[in-house]
Amino acid sequence: MKLNRTAMGEVKMSKTKLIALGALGLTAAAVLGMGPVHAAAEAVAAPEASAFARRPAISSVSVSPDGRHIVAVISPDGKRRVMAVWKTADMKAAPHVVGSDARSEIIGAQFIKNDRLFVTTQQLTDFSLSGQAERSYATRTQVLDLEGSPVRMSLKFDGLTDEQQQFVGVGGLVSGLPQDPQSILVRDPMRGDTYSLNLYTGRAERRERGSDRFSSLQADLNGDIRARQQFDFDSGAAYIAQWIKDPSGNWAEHFRWYARDRKPISIAGFSNDPNIIFVSNVEGRDHNAIYEYDISQKKLGEVAFAHPYFNAGGVVRSRAPQDFGEVLGFSYEGERGRTYWVDPQMESSFEQIRTALGVTDTTVEWKDIASGQVARLSVGDGADIDIVSVSDDRTKFIIRKSGGPTPPEYYVVQNGGAALLGRAYPELREAKLGLVELIQYTARDGLTIPGILTKPDPAVFGPGPYPAIITPHGGPWSRDELDWDPTGWTQYFATRGYVVLQPQFRGSQGWGQRLWREGDGQWGLKMQDDNDDGARWLIEQGIAAPDRIAMHGYSYGGYASMMAAVRPNGLYQCAVAGAGPATIDLFKKGTYNSRFLREFQHPTANGEDPLRRIGEVSIPIYLYTGDRDTRVIPAESRSFASALERLGKPVQLRILPNMEHTMNTWTPENTELILTSIEEFLKTSCGPNGL
Repeated sequence: MKLNRTAMGEVKMSKTKLIALGALGLTAAAVLGMGPVHAAAEAVAAPEASAFARRPAISSVSVSPDGRHIVAVISPDGKRRVMAVWKTADMKAAPHVVGSDARSEIIGAQFIKNDRLFVTTQQLTDFSLSGQAERSYATRTQVLDLEGSPVRMSLKFDGLTDEQQQFVGVGGLVSGLPQDPQSILVRDPMRGDTYSLNLYTGRAERRERGSDRFSSLQADLNGDIRARQQFDFDSGAAYIAQWIKDPSGNWAEHFRWYARDRKPISIAGFSNDPNIIFVSNVEGRDHNAIYEYDISQKKLGEVAFAHPYFNAGGVVRSRAPQDFGEVLGFSYEGERGRTYWVDPQMESSFEQIRTALGVTDTTVEWKDIASGQVARLSVGDGADIDIVSVSDDRTKFIIRKSGGPTPPEYYVVQNGGAALLGRAYPELREAKLGLVELIQYTARDGLTIPGILTKPDPAVFGPGPYPAIITPHGGPWSRDELDWDPTGWTQYFATRGYVVLQPQFRGSQGWGQRLWREGDGQWGLKMQDDNDDGARWLIEQGIAAPDRIAMHGYSYGGYASMMAAVRPNGLYQCAVAGAGPATIDLFKKGTYNSRFLREFQHPTANGEDPLRRIGEVSIPIYLYTGDRDTRVIPAESRSFASALERLGKPVQLRILPNMEHTMNTWTPENTELILTSIEEFLKTSCGPNGL
């Protein structure tokens, strides 16, 4: 199943009937405060920060295996999240709503059986499983019925007190066991033991004992644990070994990769043939490919899927009884998460839904970073769709439509029609949001750097040049996508007239091996050059005003903003650093506290320390962080601010209450305060006259 032109975005026209948009009527709009789909009205004032900072009005949507019910996490008021369950046979009826308790909040829900839901809640706590106080957020999992009542379980993980067991709930979900009508597989988060849990009798049976040697257990299509990873050392060199159980039940190591080489090989999925699995491998390539692997012969077979410009992801398989386990498609990391369909019916359905929901394509010229080959990619023009859930018989779909300028919208597709279930950010429906593009520019040493560019609406702010914000992502082993920015940062500032560039600097992961490895040891050096070269590219293109540029980043991006304040290039009028590590050594100690991760990151997390060059800061900087951040502790921002204050340099510091590092822990109040305080800083304290 090698890649053909379809995977590059060429649309195949179907002869089957086109789905008619709006053929169904739902009352979800009344529940969520949303109306029918229609074109935006005349220009309006910039939306309030609260419209971006609110809890999504709808998220975590799935359909039951039998297609009779839909579940979603909703937030009608934008502050508190609850769970809603609809009957697909009567979508005009109001859903059944299940609230959160006083201490915890529902953050995720999914169907695991026709009438059983796997629900995740989150709460602020000073309790941890280790017994040491930890001021952070904790998650708990539980199984609920369709009415929202907890299902009684006899599950008791070894070594946990009653309080700890209550705290973790049913543990982590290993497999929903789609062919078993009653049970799922769960994992003890402390010991790693795997249990079969009957959702109707409440009985639990241990299936596999955990150990210090093995983790990342995977079940095959029949629900048998047949893969596990071993983290170990060979003459001091850290490695990951993949162990596989053959059809006879014998475990053996099949392949390993060393941290120093950073060429991961992993299991991407099982097949209906118990002797064949799918493996993701990057050896000899710049981008991961999916191979067939023969267990008995310990041999890689043919390439099942590869994309010439992006990493392959996983295998999409059927859950339908008539063709259970058959490969429907392969996921890959395109300009956003994409699926290449090999099943003609799924490909046809996908393209019909795209057309019905008004998705059109635009063409982007793309230069492969490793080979230099130039191609033309078809990408969604402002929006595209994802199939987020589908019934077993593939007659009911949950569709997410979103894009850089398109906040997520969820649709129900059934009975030949598509209807809006809800909009995640309903207050932004009429907003004049920015125009978003996938771009590339050339760094000073010739390396091609991807980027996501968000420009203000020219009908509101004119043709430019505009004040600009360079926004490097966190990680740094991560990436941005051509999709809605859940932080709200890019579009919030675009609606204020700023152009925002998200550079995918060297060291970013997800764009291929070369770009990733080029960042080794380049913190504050060439990685920083890439951000600066992005700013210069904006100036050369006439997009950014040369004397009105700032940098804002969070986590690693916060570090980059600190370095922007240090480097004497004169590009930036100010910097904003969220939860940034002021020293690389402290960042390593606080974040990579395992021996394996230290070796994994050893060649990468090296370079310049902003705190050691504090005397070179020449522009105002605004620092913010959360008081419960355990990943990049608040002391990092405090030490940087204190050093600047002692030197009499312009600095502002804000410690946000009850805020952890990751965004899923941020309250709407804190998110709104981050947006408005940055805007105020840019207006009043950035450069001589504000940005």
